[in-house]
Amino acid sequence: MKEFHRCTRCVMDDCSDPFIRFDENGVCNYCTEALDKRPNWYYPNEEGHRKLEQMIQMLKKEGEGKEYDCLMGLSGGLDSSYLAYLGASKWGLRIAAVHVDDGYDTEISRENIRKLCDKSGIRLITITPDAEQFNALTKAYMKAGVPNLAAPQDNVLFAFLYRFAREHKIKYFLSGANYALECILQKGNTWSAYDLTNLRDIHRRFGEKPIDKLQFISTLRRMLDQRLLGLKTLCPLNYLEYNRDRAFAELKEYCGFEYYGRKHLENYLTAFIQLYWFPQKFHVDKRTSHLSSMIVSDQMTREQALCEMEQPLYEEEYMEKVKALICRSMDMTLDELEALVAAPGHQHTEYRTEVLIPMLKKVYHLFK
Repeated sequence: MKEFHRCTRCVMDDCSDPFIRFDENGVCNYCTEALDKRPNWYYPNEEGHRKLEQMIQMLKKEGEGKEYDCLMGLSGGLDSSYLAYLGASKWGLRIAAVHVDDGYDTEISRENIRKLCDKSGIRLITITPDAEQFNALTKAYMKAGVPNLAAPQDNVLFAFLYRFAREHKIKYFLSGANYALECILQKGNTWSAYDLTNLRDIHRRFGEKPIDKLQFISTLRRMLDQRLLGLKTLCPLNYLEYNRDRAFAELKEYCGFEYYGRKHLENYLTAFIQLYWFPQKFHVDKRTSHLSSMIVSDQMTREQALCEMEQPLYEEEYMEKVKALICRSMDMTLDELEALVAAPGHQHTEYRTEVLIPMLKKVYHLFK
């Protein structure tokens, strides 16, 4: 790897991100922008409490006469699980929670979801994409050499969420997206999961199976639903002091929720992407974003983050298990998988993309 620069306030670096900038003191634009946005984004105070109460009352009023007050995706990770726990057990919301079972859930995650929903009374809706087509599409993304291998999974989830919302006349999505643990996200080596043009072009070039049994959503379809049906996404975790360690402790006490490892490792495919695909192919270490967010939200010092960065990304035995599962699911040998990882990386923009989307977004916001 080339010599790199690391921010002197957080732990973001320029190993793999052309969008990072440093000032004369070595401070990066990511943590500077996050701190500038904090007063209007994160409310771990009385103002947040008032905003949260208003939101809860609005959801309950909107849900009158309907089966549900709101809808959310439930991955089994901390953010969505903690939000589901608060929404159902603390705020008394009637939540429909959707989970994508793509065949890669960890045993811990699967059990965490079951215990949480059983205890809180949340209705869990599990969608299972056609395994052969889903794995073939994900394999096509690997052959394309692009960063966002999670795009098929994310797109399938949101396609179902938006359809379910239309059918049940639900106006509000609850999202586990939050400032405390996600205020810094690397912009380089990523791409929108809603870009259906990109997905279809990658499948056309590299797909080995049809994808007619999978449901997708485009950026335009999502924007139209938001505009015409009034669908809105709410991020309640920004209205309270959201602390990672306390959230895990609360969930454990509430339903026996077990820790599954680092952020986003509740799924074996996600673990492969985060711990192996990104670092090996694009020199991306997702820990920099996660730890830097915790520095900015005062949950960790820079020194503590640097100590964590010095730890190995994974244990070899664990990663061999993950790669073996992926090879079985995607009908390839370990040598074939390693060859795809070792091949030169490509950006999503090297394939067809939704070129009209930037213009459509501007028009959408003019009339919003």
